[in-house]
Amino acid sequence: MPNKSNIAMLEKVGESLESSKGVFFIDYRGLTVKETQELRRSLREVGAHMKVYKNNIVKLALKNADLPEVDGLVGTCAYVFYENDPVEAAKAIKTQSEALKKIEWIGAIADGQALSAEEAKAYADLPSREELLAKLVYVVASPLSGIAQVCAGPARGLATALQAVADQKAA
Repeated sequence: MPNKSNIAMLEKVGESLESSKGVFFIDYRGLTVKETQELRRSLREVGAHMKVYKNNIVKLALKNADLPEVDGLVGTCAYVFYENDPVEAAKAIKTQSEALKKIEWIGAIADGQALSAEEAKAYADLPSREELLAKLVYVVASPLSGIAQVCAGPARGLATALQAVADQKAA
């Protein structure tokens, strides 16, 4: 018969998986309490949260949620659940891993697919959602501003000609 604390943990993992869009798996071996708190704080700022669960329970929760299994879930694993943008969470992890040099990527689950450590790390190199939207606005607005300038050309020419006539009559 399963332990009650394990059953409660399985329910918590299931709730976290259900409420998030995906999860990153990292090895946090060697982090101090202060470094872990700093990592959690940086993740909270981008709409993600880090939890530490038993690996076997996470594997069981993934199976219950019909999500693919990720290889390498052994040892000290932390699970970073993100609610919004995976890129922001990945960038926060990457920033902390570069600063602390103790965090290793294990993998991820994004869009219902298992990702390797390299694929999960690649999310951190992508532009954020806001950057992509800004680029889209620029691409859409560039031709429109050109059209507006072309359309304003005849009116500008007429205004220049009228001003020249007014200056000529005044002189």
